[in-house]
Amino acid sequence: MQKHTHKETGCIVTTNPARKPSDKALIAPLIRDQYRRFRESSRIGDEQSAWQALEWEHILSQPFTGAHFASHWHMLQYAIELRDWREATGQAMRLLLVPLGSLTGRLPAGNSGRARVSAFEPMPIPPELHTLIEAAGREDQRSDHAL
Repeated sequence: MQKHTHKETGCIVTTNPARKPSDKALIAPLIRDQYRRFRESSRIGDEQSAWQALEWEHILSQPFTGAHFASHWHMLQYAIELRDWREATGQAMRLLLVPLGSLTGRLPAGNSGRARVSAFEPMPIPPELHTLIEAAGREDQRSDHAL
């Protein structure tokens, strides 16, 4: 795991954190929750919440190639729906980068995945999302101890 300080915020961020196989089982429900949150937010026309849910889906899915690709696909579809051609173009480019990033292990932790930010810039994980991840980890530990 590599740690460094984010240029703009001064927060410590990690790149390509080591993941155990069990982490996918831990993170997958959170990814699904964010996609459901996106669908509901977009259905009621809450673009800000819809984009936040897609960004969080992206952050959670980065270590998992298929889920990471799907997160950019969802962003591309939403950008097209909104006729946001700048975002759609950026998402099309990121779809091409997903396999390369997965093969090289160069996935900037915390990156929101949006076209308005560098595809290579690590970013701090939003505190609310970090709390969800920690809560899922605590629940997973309780489940392990119950066995």
